[in-house]
Amino acid sequence: MPMEIGDKDDSVEMLKNIHISSHDDDRDDDADPEEVEDLMNDDDDDDDEDDDEVQKPVTLGFVEKPKNEWSLLRQLFPSKAGGAPAWLDPDNLPSGRSRLCDICEQPLQFLLQVYAPTSDRESTFHRTLYLFTCPSMSCLLRDQHEQWKRPAVNASRSVKVFRCQLPRDNPFYLSEPPRHDGSDKPLGSGAPLCNWCGTWKGDKICGSCREARYCSEKHQAMHWRSGHKVMCQNSSRNAGSSSADDHKPASRSLWPEHEIVNEDEAEYDVDVSADLDNTNCLVSRNQMDDSINSLVKSFQGDSDRRSWGNFQERVARAPEQVLRYCRNVCSKPLWPISSGQPSAADIPNCSYCGKPRCFEFQVLPQLLYFFGVKNDVDSLDWATIAVYSCEESCDGAASYKEEFAWVQVSSPSQVVP
Repeated sequence: MPMEIGDKDDSVEMLKNIHISSHDDDRDDDADPEEVEDLMNDDDDDDDEDDDEVQKPVTLGFVEKPKNEWSLLRQLFPSKAGGAPAWLDPDNLPSGRSRLCDICEQPLQFLLQVYAPTSDRESTFHRTLYLFTCPSMSCLLRDQHEQWKRPAVNASRSVKVFRCQLPRDNPFYLSEPPRHDGSDKPLGSGAPLCNWCGTWKGDKICGSCREARYCSEKHQAMHWRSGHKVMCQNSSRNAGSSSADDHKPASRSLWPEHEIVNEDEAEYDVDVSADLDNTNCLVSRNQMDDSINSLVKSFQGDSDRRSWGNFQERVARAPEQVLRYCRNVCSKPLWPISSGQPSAADIPNCSYCGKPRCFEFQVLPQLLYFFGVKNDVDSLDWATIAVYSCEESCDGAASYKEEFAWVQVSSPSQVVP
């Protein structure tokens, strides 16, 4: 996502572009920017807040299939969604209960990661945030209820965020920028990972072949039932060789892997683009116009409907966006629902340095469309997931520091089962 590395070093400048790529989009440059603005002018106070948010530069994230089989390897510092994470520090992974859903106590599933280094200090030359969630909708609903607890650090959560950062000179990667030609290699292979999910450290070993590794008894049992029962007796691999670099996860329930590419929101017209009629878009222009007009007619003081209308209007500029990034102490998410917004007191301070957390990015429900998640009653769904991270991006003993995520489900009428 947006990077603040200085421009004086050519090699650093090359590194700045590691995770920034173009998202092709033909836009209608003749759109009237006042048309939608007038449509949404129902409340002066709301307009002032919206204008403040619009003035802050926002980077939009889009997903696309990786160009090469090596494009999303950790030594290329990718931003990616689905599949297994590309751990920045491959040795000192999150462990214990931090990798479990606090509600069902099952291993969390990788959702996405954002590579977002800053120029604040040398220790943030490389910086990545990782977002995980339990795939159970009932756990997500419970999570939404639990996040209101104060202090929030004692809440049981099914959505967790981890921040990892490294200086330019570190034991895992060369200090020179990657060549992006398939020849880049990391320094060392990293910790052995779970053969089933490819996500968490495999600290349990198959008792039969003594080679396959697992992060939990559940994943061991799932791998056994899926075919490892037959395969492990004939395995010829050396014990302890199952790292992120030499095997793919056996699980077929991981979300499809995509690269996240980025564009500035300012590049998109303020009106709904004419190319929404493109069959590759999530919604057609007529569908979006009808949806917005229907909501506008029924606003009349309903803050949730007004918030949803503003959300729809902003997202309609680039309807396939799955992520909105704007790390700034004054920035805030684009909330779909007014009544589900947190106050400043609901966002806990950093548990490592005690400094406040600020908004960094939010994930939109469009990502579930690209993951192929069905629109069933029990399917995973959210209105947005907003991620907050330490303002100082502090250092400390832990390689992966847990940050905070605020969840809004798709409808405020949904309740904890």
